[in-house]
Amino acid sequence: MRLRLKTKITLTTALLVLTMAALVSGAYVARLVRQSIHQLDERAHFLARQVLLQAQNAFIEAAERGEAPSSSSPDDVHEYVRRILETDGGLTALLQGAVVYDRTVYEVTITDRAGVAMVSTDPSLPGKMILPRAMLDTFSQFYFIEQMRRLYGPPRVYEYTLAFNLGDQPYGDIRVDLNSVLLRDQITPALRSAIILALMAVVLSTLIAGLATSVALEPLQKISAQLDRIAIGEFDSQPLRSGDELGQVSTKISAIGHQLRDVREIFSTLRANLGDLTSGLDDGLLLFSSDGQAVFVSPSMEKFLQRKPEMLVGRTIQEIFDPETPLGQALHAKTDWLRPVESLEVTIEGPEGPLHLAASVRVIAEGGARMGALVSLRDLDSIERIGSQLAVSERLAALGRVTAGVAHEVKNPLNSMRLWLENLRESLPGDPVAAQDAVNILDKEIDRLDRVVKTFLDFTRPVEMHLQETDLPALVGEVVALSMPQIKRAKVQVEIEQSPQPVMARVDRELMKQALLNLILNACDAMSAGGKLTLSIRRRGEVALLSISDNGHGIAPENHRKIFELFFSTRPGGSGLGLATTFRIVQLHSGSIDFQSEIGRGTSFFLELPLA
Repeated sequence: MRLRLKTKITLTTALLVLTMAALVSGAYVARLVRQSIHQLDERAHFLARQVLLQAQNAFIEAAERGEAPSSSSPDDVHEYVRRILETDGGLTALLQGAVVYDRTVYEVTITDRAGVAMVSTDPSLPGKMILPRAMLDTFSQFYFIEQMRRLYGPPRVYEYTLAFNLGDQPYGDIRVDLNSVLLRDQITPALRSAIILALMAVVLSTLIAGLATSVALEPLQKISAQLDRIAIGEFDSQPLRSGDELGQVSTKISAIGHQLRDVREIFSTLRANLGDLTSGLDDGLLLFSSDGQAVFVSPSMEKFLQRKPEMLVGRTIQEIFDPETPLGQALHAKTDWLRPVESLEVTIEGPEGPLHLAASVRVIAEGGARMGALVSLRDLDSIERIGSQLAVSERLAALGRVTAGVAHEVKNPLNSMRLWLENLRESLPGDPVAAQDAVNILDKEIDRLDRVVKTFLDFTRPVEMHLQETDLPALVGEVVALSMPQIKRAKVQVEIEQSPQPVMARVDRELMKQALLNLILNACDAMSAGGKLTLSIRRRGEVALLSISDNGHGIAPENHRKIFELFFSTRPGGSGLGLATTFRIVQLHSGSIDFQSEIGRGTSFFLELPLA
């Protein structure tokens, strides 16, 4: 989630205040902990001194009463000391009072030098070995964090030790064990107060920072609104009327807006002209900037890279051309800079099979500095197909011109011959059979010649187009239904494949029916022993692609260049008009037709028509 500048400043101020409050509160609490530990140490020392003085008084009083050890052996001396300490009422009262009235005192024990308890506030300890506990003075040596962790962790007992002598010789220790709970109770109220004060300081500072930030950033909000208006095309926004730095920035932004307005008008004009120029090109053009990013992609580049042009803008060289592919290797796409490449041929995998391309790279430089690179891709297969179609079109056009003239010159003599033949039939004497048969034969031949001339004239006569928006899958279905008798007679199975999205084109329905009918009937004739006919309708870019495929005997390679010529036919009795007519109809619709065929495998015809 992106934060606004006001929120960032407010949170930063609150964080700074919180940090300072935490530091001050931590220092205060650390000092309080040190003072509390010092006080606890003094109280333990005072209690140990009192116990020591009371024990010394007990031995003095025992000596005055004439009590002494039975002998000088250690066991007798130990038993004497234990008995004096246990029987001294003042010492017992002092020990019990220390535990009852002072919560910090966990336990008070007097041990000999071996650590065996002689008297203790815990009745179960005398006669047992007492293990030493953590010394109280070590607690003050910890860091503050460790002190707080120990205080607010499980309760701990710390020990203060004071040695005592028997005569001039050290005999044992007075151990005062202290509980950490009281120290925690002393510090907790102060710590709670410090936390509350810190939170109040943070809340108050946050409110003050938010209010101050709103006032301080109000001109920035106006400048932001000014930039938003410039971004949507309102370049004549008025600057802030302020003499400070923000007012100067607003004035400069307003001046930049005026310059952007002029640049945008120029750029829009150039972009429109460039788009119009490249939209009709079959070659793919891709322009890279000096930093290796695509800044312009022509629409035809989608055919080569199978990606929308708008998806390629802003991408780097390696992102567009995979260095491991044949095209990437040909363009040397492993580097950040494209090197000059003359036109070279490369084969890539397309959605419908291999594509043979001519690729070239031209480096754009000015004053010795590289400004960018222009990559161009050309489809060699489409150029070859277009050349073949142009050759067929030229032959058809030339043949049409010749046949139109010949038909015109032949039709008038035919009419004259028919008139004179009628006169000859009427002037024959009697009814000689041979003469009548000859006249009838001449009449039939003249009719046949007249039909041929009429076919010439129909093929070359301009066609009046009646274009309308047509659903191509529905039109294909009508043609299949129309040709169903021939399909059943040839024992052919029909399969229609169509894309889920609608495929609409502006065509002359009757002419297009005739073109498709010619292709379907030819496919049925090619599958004399039955087979499968597949019709596919789908979209590819801005065109509709219709394919009609059979698994018949195929077309011989030597006939590939002649199948669209007028009067060329490989079928006995064929007129040679069907494919020529289909070719002409597709051209009239600004489309293209192509085919692939293999002997014994079948033939596929591909029609491309502009979408509506």
